Amino acid sequence: MSAKKELLEGFEELESQKLDLTYLFYVLGVIIFVFMLAFPKIYFAHQIYYKSRKIAKLEAEYDILKEENREIKASVEKIKFKNKIKDTLF
Repeated sequence: MSAKKELLEGFEELESQKLDLTYLFYVLGVIIFVFMLAFPKIYFAHQIYYKSRKIAKLEAEYDILKEENREIKASVEKIKFKNKIKDTLF
């Protein structure tokens, strides 16, 4: 029985404490402050992620173009060699 009374007294004590408007503004201010600190970090993290994806894509394209350039140079050398041999035969 006494546990119930203590619980009811604690509940009545909580009911008697009213939250005023200044406390609400304080909590909102803290929340806004936390968002102001977190937003730039999130924004920059996303920007870095997308830039790194773009860089990785460009690097892959660069590697492909380097390989194509190597193949084209090799084919040009083959054509030059054939032309030199044909010129000496005639």
